[in-house]
Amino acid sequence: MIFTQERLNQGAQLAVAQMPHVESVSVGFWLGVGGRHESKRQNGIFHFLEHMFFKGTTKRTAREISEAVEGVGGYLNAFTAEEMTCYYARASATHLPAVIDVLTDMLLRATFPAVEIERERGVIQEEIRMYEDQPAQVAQDAVTALLWQGNPLGQPLAGTSENIQRMKRRDLLNYRRKFYHSGNLCITAAGKTDLAEVKELLRPLLRQFPTGARAQFTPVSRRQSAPRIQVIRKPIEQTQFVIGMRGVSRHDPRRSAFRLMSVILGENMSSRLFQNVREKHGLAYSISTGANYYHETGSFFINAGVENSKTVQAIQLTLQTIRKLAERAPNLREVRRAKEYTCGQIHLNLESSDHQMMWLGEGLLGHNRVLNPDKLIQQIEAVTPEEIRAAAALLVHNERLNIAVVSPTAELAEIEAAAKFE
Repeated sequence: MIFTQERLNQGAQLAVAQMPHVESVSVGFWLGVGGRHESKRQNGIFHFLEHMFFKGTTKRTAREISEAVEGVGGYLNAFTAEEMTCYYARASATHLPAVIDVLTDMLLRATFPAVEIERERGVIQEEIRMYEDQPAQVAQDAVTALLWQGNPLGQPLAGTSENIQRMKRRDLLNYRRKFYHSGNLCITAAGKTDLAEVKELLRPLLRQFPTGARAQFTPVSRRQSAPRIQVIRKPIEQTQFVIGMRGVSRHDPRRSAFRLMSVILGENMSSRLFQNVREKHGLAYSISTGANYYHETGSFFINAGVENSKTVQAIQLTLQTIRKLAERAPNLREVRRAKEYTCGQIHLNLESSDHQMMWLGEGLLGHNRVLNPDKLIQQIEAVTPEEIRAAAALLVHNERLNIAVVSPTAELAEIEAAAKFE
């Protein structure tokens, strides 16, 4: 991976990965703001803003925005996360000027028409209802709220239907004015291009984009001192549960060990939870793990779909599997398999221009620099079995358990009794 990084005069950061062997180019305009920068009353506003930047500018209608990229065989999209928002596109490298022009037009000249705000308000409320109809998503949102009680990290990224209903055009414009400036801006490109070309194409944006300081957020400070459990009754055919615990931040030196611990426990079909809970005991169709890394904290989740009558047994077996890893370091063969999987995923992802563009943006916003994948792989390779065991031991505290269960039959008392690392 060959990349160049530069802080521009206006304060924005730029990184470009040259991939001369491909014919495409991917571009991302990143804002270092997301769900954790929202007040409770304005929860969901950054996601609402994301939608509105596609709804027309002084130069293009909403349809013309999409046609300008899709009409040349590319695609255009965006996402809102806890600490970042990204607007991105991919197309043939010959259309790089058009891609940057469209993204620049959206960020500089979006008009937020009142009629489009009302229409998109309904669209987002339907999106929220869609999530409410997905038991796995309901469980994930519920355990996130338990895990980060009293902090914006616990709020749903899409917001609530009530919040979306009462948001005014002036609220959207105020948040745009406050947060959409060069101090929060990173621009990344990957593919058949170079730094000089991208910088030249960005000049119109950088001349007009307002300046400002990096956005701040409320850090997570309170330690959890008692387990939190929620049962949500829904008339569904299968129980979904999510177990959530605090993990490590993106800056924690234990992150590589934590990542390998997650792989060993549940990130593929040879993982311990998949083999134990599904293959050996037949308690679940799906069970997996995942980790989120934030600036000063992090989280670890186990997601599972199980037969209603086997929920308690599955939760107990899941916690026992974690405890066993925390008590005894994995053998060298298991560690080697986890390292090969993790490093292989890094290599596979970096073969495409869109994944390289994402890698650049997440590095700039998360670490203020582009992460060298070779150094990251070296860090992963250096992790010892004992460090993986110690990472699992960070999780084994009954008072820090958070469990959300979506089920037609589950009883709170039964879940509470099962929620122990025995």
